[in-house]
Amino acid sequence: MKLQTQIPLSKQSHNQFNYDSEVLLLGSCFSENIGNKFEYHKFQSTVNPFGILFHPFAIENLITRAINKDCYSEDDLFFSNEQWCCLDAHSKLNRISKEEFLTGLNNQIDKTHAQLNNVSHIVITLGTSWVYRHIASDAIVANCHKLPQKEFHKELLSVDTITKSLEAIVNLVKSVNPKITFLFTVSPVRHIKDGFIENTQSKSHLLAAIHQVIEPRKQIHYFPSYEIMMDELRDYRFYNADMIHPSQVAIDYIWKKFKNVWLSEEALKTSEVIASIQTRKAHRPFNSESSAHEQFLTKLQTEIDDLRIKYPHISF
Repeated sequence: MKLQTQIPLSKQSHNQFNYDSEVLLLGSCFSENIGNKFEYHKFQSTVNPFGILFHPFAIENLITRAINKDCYSEDDLFFSNEQWCCLDAHSKLNRISKEEFLTGLNNQIDKTHAQLNNVSHIVITLGTSWVYRHIASDAIVANCHKLPQKEFHKELLSVDTITKSLEAIVNLVKSVNPKITFLFTVSPVRHIKDGFIENTQSKSHLLAAIHQVIEPRKQIHYFPSYEIMMDELRDYRFYNADMIHPSQVAIDYIWKKFKNVWLSEEALKTSEVIASIQTRKAHRPFNSESSAHEQFLTKLQTEIDDLRIKYPHISF
């Protein structure tokens, strides 16, 4: 008896990830989960230069500013909770010094501009269709930074509005990097603070909009992270204690599905070698001064050197 439904996935035949690929990952905290896997396996990748961005408008705003090199000014900042903040960026970028914060924001704009012009793949994970509009500026924000709720109006983006935002993202990036491969996915994180029914509605809007823009012939693809969590891992044991975020077991499971579809055969083999090196580097010897341990380290270093001859960007 088979006690699990399996989502049929086929190996991607074109535009796969390999160790020459340069990858930019944007979006919800699940982007960071997958981004950590890319980093661990030593791919050339960057994750969320402006921090976690939950909805498509926040991602579109970042990409628009980065492509146009539209830098921030002091007028875009505000001081709250003894820190300088920006409604377009995650709180992890906040700083005590206004000058340092402004410089940091604009450095990220410059870096993202360069990446969008050069990366081979962009992975976008959408988390929610719910957004907050800042009443004073009438702008939809990326992060409320714990400002009073009365300063914002909560809205649900329609399928049509999200579709237009995603189309704008694709067209903007392809205007400077026509060969780029897009990969969209929906975060399996449950936004139940919005409400159970509201979370389902929100995810439905994202899914419907994404499938309006998917076109493999134009290198615009979809990976079913959300569906794998909902259908293959439909059990609370695959969530963290908060019953909202996928557990490490679930993240590992989805990553395995992802890499078997999207990594080239050579990249899969190389990633296994790197994972083995990472495991052995984390090994704690019983006797760090023994000859056996010295031989172990020598062999390990030889493997690293051989790997770096082929892929000079890899560093442990």
